[in-house]
Amino acid sequence: MSYTLSTFDFTQGAVLLRFICGLFFIPHIYFKIVGNPPPALGFFQAAGFKPAGFWMRIAMVVEIVAAAGLLFGIYTPWAALLAAASLMVAAIAVCFCNKCMKWLWNLNGMEFPIFWALSCVVVAMLYWRQA
Repeated sequence: MSYTLSTFDFTQGAVLLRFICGLFFIPHIYFKIVGNPPPALGFFQAAGFKPAGFWMRIAMVVEIVAAAGLLFGIYTPWAALLAAASLMVAAIAVCFCNKCMKWLWNLNGMEFPIFWALSCVVVAMLYWRQA
């Protein structure tokens, strides 16, 4: 894989969307690392992941790989699909935390992870067309 100036040309919509989708993972990764216990651990416990710490670390690794791929344009379509899959699991986990399906993100719903996952699918589609 070779980098060109167009890999980071933020005047192109596909590049900007790819970068934003990757950038949004940084706070999610951060909250799986900081604190004792990390704030994200409570979410994994509430969603019913067992053992919660193990699945939180798996999610963190998946998010690091997806974020790096999206931010630096490395295997972009695959990184975007990995990100989308991870986000769909997160959306389903939100349902398990709430014990019911809620939509609005500001009411602890799954709107945000689904929107973000669909954005990642769009990135994959745009970059597959370039390949």
